[in-house]
Amino acid sequence: MLPSFADSTSTRPRRLLITGGAGFIGSNFVHHWSQTYPSDRIVVLDALTYAGNLQNLAGLEQQSNFRFVQGDICDRALVDQLLQSEAIDTVAHFAAESHVDRSILGPEAFIRTNIQGTFTLLEAFRTYWQGSQTARFLHVSTDEVFGSLGPTDPPFSETTPYAPNSPYSASKAGSDHLVRAYHHTYGLPTLITHSSNNYGPYQYPEKLIPLMCVNILLGQPLPVYGDGQNVRDWLYVGDHCRALEAVIQRGKEGQTYAIGGNSEVKNLDLVKTLCSLMDELAPDLPTRPAKQLITFVKDRPGHDRRYAIDASKIRAELGWVPKETLESGLRQTVAWYLTHRDWWQPLLMEEHKALVSQRLA
Repeated sequence: MLPSFADSTSTRPRRLLITGGAGFIGSNFVHHWSQTYPSDRIVVLDALTYAGNLQNLAGLEQQSNFRFVQGDICDRALVDQLLQSEAIDTVAHFAAESHVDRSILGPEAFIRTNIQGTFTLLEAFRTYWQGSQTARFLHVSTDEVFGSLGPTDPPFSETTPYAPNSPYSASKAGSDHLVRAYHHTYGLPTLITHSSNNYGPYQYPEKLIPLMCVNILLGQPLPVYGDGQNVRDWLYVGDHCRALEAVIQRGKEGQTYAIGGNSEVKNLDLVKTLCSLMDELAPDLPTRPAKQLITFVKDRPGHDRRYAIDASKIRAELGWVPKETLESGLRQTVAWYLTHRDWWQPLLMEEHKALVSQRLA
């Protein structure tokens, strides 16, 4: 049975089930919540696929109010058991297949995890929930479900129509619609967030920023799709975690919140900035200046041209604004990859190399 709290602002400890909590954003959120609410119970459920890494949760395993469970969000019996045995009142759902290139090469896993997995969680929580006023189901989504913006189009907002352009974004759109439907049909206390591109510690080195950092350190080519003029709005992962905290604690049930970093930049300019930071912060680069490594490669199929987020709703309603600028966030991120070679070097396996080779092909 769920705890009977008086209201959603209760100061009683929460009991969270965090899916995908060993991944990039999920693990950063786990650390943030653990530090901010040390009395809360945190249960992490993660399948530990290629992007899940127990090292991301190092330091938490000795805490009595932390538990890690390796398992699949499509395993209904396991999800039911965790909800019941741990008396969970808050689900923070990060678990997802999230890399666009992988979704193009093999979309089936994205349909299973992102749609079937979300459905399984919703069904389990619907059976378990029983109308508790403090229960929360946070579904963490992406701005990619809205498609592509033109150069002068207004940024995405909570009312932007869906127009996904990749198997990844289509699968996330499908999961969003399920979450919304479960609120409107069953009254499930759901919340949905759409964030812009995240970056920061623990990001698997197939994504743009860690890929560039690692390849600069190794003296390898820096593959830039097409003409490099695609625009993204970058959000430091620590700022994202604070936004998600605000949504869980103060967000209105059934609502959607767009979260952006106010940091639109062209991909090529971003890579050049990373090169400059590496030139400044890394003493022994194989190639200097690092921008010599920039290599233009064939564009990704269906590559969206521009993303941008209008975060005025979460700012006005919940008082959240990003603390980091793009410059300060990138500097922290580059410094992290410089000082955590023991984290990323074991990840440079054949699978990662194959993806990079595919991008350079």
